Amino acid sequence: MRADKRRKAPPKMRPIVMPQFIEPQLATLVTDVPAGRSWLHEIKLDGYRIFCRIDNGKVSILTRKGQDWTDRFGAVVRAATDLPVRGAIIDGELVAVENDGRHSFQRLQNSFADGAARLIYYAFDLLYVDGRDLRAAPLIERKKSLQSLLSDGAETGGMAVIRYSEHRIGGGRELFTKACEMGLEGIVSKRIDDPYRSGRTRSWLKIKCSQNQEFVIGGFTDPAGARLGFGALLLGVHEHNGALRYSGRVGTGFDERSLRDLLVRLKKLERKSTPFERAAKGVNFKGVHWVEPQLVCEVVFTGWTADGLLRHPSFKGLREDKPPAEVIREVAARAGSPHTSSE
Repeated sequence: MRADKRRKAPPKMRPIVMPQFIEPQLATLVTDVPAGRSWLHEIKLDGYRIFCRIDNGKVSILTRKGQDWTDRFGAVVRAATDLPVRGAIIDGELVAVENDGRHSFQRLQNSFADGAARLIYYAFDLLYVDGRDLRAAPLIERKKSLQSLLSDGAETGGMAVIRYSEHRIGGGRELFTKACEMGLEGIVSKRIDDPYRSGRTRSWLKIKCSQNQEFVIGGFTDPAGARLGFGALLLGVHEHNGALRYSGRVGTGFDERSLRDLLVRLKKLERKSTPFERAAKGVNFKGVHWVEPQLVCEVVFTGWTADGLLRHPSFKGLREDKPPAEVIREVAARAGSPHTSSE
């Protein structure tokens, strides 16, 4: 009796249920641009990391921590509704654009109150689409799927709001130099064949033109002269044991609106004692108003002193998407560490 050589039909693949939320993949700060054509490079955008979740016509805008900001960004929601897809999870960055084309983090934050800023959502990754979880696929394939999705919806008005984030393969050092010449933050380099891995990884690297990071606000000073609002913010970062270490003051980078609005929020958080557990010797805290360490801001600066204080800091805006407990001092990894190499 001959064995039956007929092959059984493969079982029907069931669509994968779309996740409610995916923890983002985060880039590791490094000192140099990785070399070779196994890396693609994107401009580092100056905005809010945002997930756009589309589920049968219902669009949700989620922060990197899963906060629902759908009501804040109606233009993005309307644009996403027009995309030719039943279900999708898109990863990207939301930025505010000035009249001269530059991105403005402070204008983005102001748009929460007045909605006046021109917003663009730059999509750089596609994690799920119409029953398929793409996270295990190589990055370059996910980007091709994302570009195809956005191209298919290019005739809708939403494409002015949702745009594909372009990249280049290889030549990262040249792109980084150009980004710095243009006054941009830097670049993000990603391994083209790697899957999407939630959490901070070395598959994604960030290289900055200037130093900037988040700080916890622990106090403020009174304004001097004709200035409105407050004089300066007192900033800190958490150490590994959870202690809040004083990092210095920032008194520049504010406009009248940010001075006024931020003072209202600070006054609601006032307390009698300092929230800083550690500070360099000789620091003068005379005349300071202390606040609960609940607000996080982003600051650009030129470096650190030997005592751990900021050099020439300038305020960029509040970061409502990052919990204060996660704010630590960023230290760039050495070039040539695992998964990196120097050009």
